[in-house]
Formats: sequence, structure tokens, C-alpha cells
Amino acid sequence: MTQPARPATIAAIATAPGRGGVGVVRISGSGLADFAQSLVGKPLKPRHAHYADFRSQDGELIDQGLALFFPAPHSFTGEDVLELQGHGGPVVMQMLLRRCLELGARLAEPGEFTRRAFLNDKLDLAQAESVADLIDAGSEAAARSALRSLAGAFSTEIHTLVEQLINLRMLVEATLDFPEEDIDFLEAADARGKLAGIHAQLKRVSRTARQGALLREGMHVVLIGQPNVGKSSLMNALAGEDVAIVTEIAGTTRDTVRELIQLDGVPMHIIDTAGLRETEDRVEQIGIERTWAAVGKADLALLLIDSREGITAHDQAILARLPEKLPRVHVFNKVDLTGEAVGHGEEDGHAVLRLSAKAGLGLDELKRTLLQMVGWGGSDAGVFLARERHLDAIRRASGHLHTAAQVWQQVELFAEELRLAQHDLSSITGEFTADDLLGEIFSRFCIGK
Repeated sequence: MTQPARPATIAAIATAPGRGGVGVVRISGSGLADFAQSLVGKPLKPRHAHYADFRSQDGELIDQGLALFFPAPHSFTGEDVLELQGHGGPVVMQMLLRRCLELGARLAEPGEFTRRAFLNDKLDLAQAESVADLIDAGSEAAARSALRSLAGAFSTEIHTLVEQLINLRMLVEATLDFPEEDIDFLEAADARGKLAGIHAQLKRVSRTARQGALLREGMHVVLIGQPNVGKSSLMNALAGEDVAIVTEIAGTTRDTVRELIQLDGVPMHIIDTAGLRETEDRVEQIGIERTWAAVGKADLALLLIDSREGITAHDQAILARLPEKLPRVHVFNKVDLTGEAVGHGEEDGHAVLRLSAKAGLGLDELKRTLLQMVGWGGSDAGVFLARERHLDAIRRASGHLHTAAQVWQQVELFAEELRLAQHDLSSITGEFTADDLLGEIFSRFCIGK
């Protein structure tokens, strides 16, 4: 019988590009004890830091640093892993990496170390994705949530649901051999009650996952309105600095200006846009076209209105063009000039805020409204980071459970809907995942991770 080929030995610089005090080259593969001795000239004791000379093929000194050897299976990837910690200059790191390639390694692909950890059952797929999410975390709240996912909080929730589904499926499929008694048997076993309990638990996990998705992805909030209603002033007030030019000249903002801010740990991508009006200026027309493009991608729109004029026919025309399902807040700005009270309310089914961006009045209420509008629960306690594919799998599983509740008296259909729900949930942790999806996921990791 032909033996399967051993995975190739891979190597990569694991630290960020540029200069630093320390740089790390990581190697993973099989039989790295000899590889390490060829590089450092002495055997390495497992899981101990050895001060060593890193030498080229002809014995010339490349660098001096620490070498750590982690034999399989007790390593991040589940294979032999060697880490070389040297001085963090880019030239030194490249010389050290080149020496590893001379010894038989090849350059690692993006995410290949973590992919091997997944394939060797060191991490499930949700945990593997949280490695990249932890690196990319844009706030402390996002980092804490990514770490919870890496520790297995999300996976534990999914495994619990899958286990409950398996138990219910065993109960249901056992009745298929006795069709004359199946309904009575399922009623006696409270199959519908068990299904309702699973569905309720899935809804709770879904709520937590949506909170995690907010921390990971953030929300895109677009500021729209006529020229000179204070969009750029509000942008600057939210950002805490002058990121957009403010003048009395209508049409000053001719392109979208983007700024990332943090509200209670939630990333908010605030987009200031060109004032919407009829114009013959070709440059301003391009800016207006980009405004509508930004609106099409937004999660929330803030329509700024001059409090002195109220909602005009031009504002009504803007509202008429907004996507029907796009949440929006009517922001009446410049209340410092009208003497109106700052505050929050609702008119015609839409949230309404009265504030003064220039005077800084009502900004805290605006921030609370933004968090409320995007569905933030107010705390990251217990939240695990989630991706859109996770939310999509949960939505599909929930749909199958809903259908199962409707067809439970048709036992074969009931069993099939439960199977599909289990399949969708298991795709989150990677028990049922197509190779092309794995390639897409890991290709977005950084090299060396």
C-alpha cells in the first residue's frame, strides 16, 4: 500500500513587516529535529528556549537569538514546530528565512499554520477564524470577544445545540421503523417540546452572535442632507477632531470622507458625503453620485436637517430616494440658533434628534441612539465574535427548525429538517465544510499565522 505523502515543511516570517526589536521565523512540518540541528548546530530540548547561533550553509553567522522546538503533537499546528527569534531587522529575517528554504522548507501560504492546526484537530473552524479576528480586533471589546471564541465559547454553544439535535434525531428516526405508532411515540417523548427548547436556545445564541458580529464588522453610518446643514460639523464632533473641512460655502464637501470611531467598543464607520442638490458643477455631481453609492452600502442613515427651515421639499425628495429598508434618523441640527430644546423623540415612525453639532449639544444622546439603532446590547460581557457566514448558518438552521415544527406529524419530513439544521450548525465549527470554503477562509489570514 502506498503511504500518504507527508505534508511539506513550511516556513514564514511570523512578525509584522518592518523593523523591530525581535523578529520570529516559524517552521512547521515533520522531522524538524534534524532540521533544527542543521540550522543551530546542536540538538534542541523540547519546549526550552536555547540561545543559539543561526548559521548559513557555509557556516557563516546569520544572527544570534533563541530557538524553541515543539515536537508533534504538542504544538500549535499539531506537527513539529520550530520558532527562531532573532533581531527584528527585515534583512536579517529574510536571510534567516532563506536559510530555512535551503534546508527544504517552502514558503507558507496565508493562514497555512492555522489551517494545519484545524486539519490536525487542534482548533475547530470557529476557533481558527478567531485567531485572525483577534489579530484584526479594532477595539478592546472586540479583542476580548475574539479571545472568548478562541477559548471555545462559541464552539461550545454550537456543540451543545448539535448534541441536542442528534439526540432528537435519534428519537425521531427510531419511530420510522414503527409508522403506525410514530405520532403517539413522539408525543409521549415530548418531541415538540424538545424542538422548542432547541429553537429557543438557538435564538439566544443568535442574539449573542449578532452582538459579536457588530464588534467585528462595525456599522456604516452615512451622513446625508442638503448643503450647509452641518454634516461635516457633525462628522468632526463625532470624530473629536477636524477631519472634514467646514465653511459657509455650499458644496464644500465634494467627496465622501470616512472616519472610524468607537462607541462603547463598537466600531462605527462614519461617512460624510457631498450635499445633495441640483448642480451644474461636474465635480460636485460626481460627489453626489458617490453619496448615493455610499447610501446603498450603509447600515444606517442620518438625515441632517436645518432646524431653522424644518423638513423642506428637497429633504422629502432625499427621503423618497432612500432604500425602503434602510434605518434612518432625522437629525435637526443648529438648535443653538433656534432656541429649541436638545432631545430625542419619534415622529411619523422615525427616530428624531435635535442637537447642535457646532456647539456640541446633544452628542451623547446621538451616540446612545446610534448604538440603540444598530442593536447593541450595552456590554460585551459573554459576547463571542461572529462572522457573516456564522450568522447565515444560524439563520438557515433556524429556518429548518421552524419548518420542522410545522411538519412534525410527517415524520420523514421532520427528520430531514432536523438533519439539515444539524448540518448547518456543524458547518460553523467545520465538521461539514467544503474545501473551497476552507481555502477562502484561510486565504484571508496573514502570512505566518
